[in-house]
Amino acid sequence: MYTAQGTIEKSHLLEQHQPLVRRIALQMMARLPASVELDDLIQAGMLGLLDASSRYQDHRGAQFETFVSQRIRGAMLDELRASDWGSRGLRQSARGIEKAIQALGHRLGRAPTEGEIAKELKVDLETYQSMLQDIQGCQLLYVEDFAKGDPDNPFLDLHAQEARKGRGELDDPLARLLESGFRHQLVDAIGALPERDQLLLKLYYEEELNLREIGAVLEVSQSRVCQLHGQAVSRLRAKLKDAL
Repeated sequence: MYTAQGTIEKSHLLEQHQPLVRRIALQMMARLPASVELDDLIQAGMLGLLDASSRYQDHRGAQFETFVSQRIRGAMLDELRASDWGSRGLRQSARGIEKAIQALGHRLGRAPTEGEIAKELKVDLETYQSMLQDIQGCQLLYVEDFAKGDPDNPFLDLHAQEARKGRGELDDPLARLLESGFRHQLVDAIGALPERDQLLLKLYYEEELNLREIGAVLEVSQSRVCQLHGQAVSRLRAKLKDAL
């Protein structure tokens, strides 16, 4: 509830929005390695919630839940950055999987199966699935992708170069990606994924279901959803590298 000074009573705020904090934490868990604890994310989110309550001003026109959701996610991401949850070894594993998927896609002319990817990596299926579990959160965009002159990290360098042309400086990377046609390439890459991967990404990113809910839809365990999500993102990155 609001006090006479227009602020929100903290105890009421925490109680009312605790389910929101937990829901955001569960959504983020699908992109994170198994070493990240849900309770740590929730704790960071609660701190973000309290910070949002002190910063929110009703007259700015933003809905409180929209405003606070952004603050909660930001606090969770700050906690993850501070804990350095993505090691160099994990990122190398992620890139190895992407390269295997990319090479097999070229040779086979279709999306490779899990067994084929494992064979390309020279590991058994169980080890490959364990790798997928470990690299959660390391397959998206990371700072090393901006490295110039590194043939292993060309993912965003092309777009960074385009952004500099005629401008003299690099603007917001996300804005430049969208302006350069990256959005259309992403849509095409998603459309080329196997149907199950497309469904999983839709359930997670559009429907905002958590791992347990997606598992119920796909009739698999939460840990299996985690593996499938990691593989879907690796497939997506491999296709985008081809497109770029």
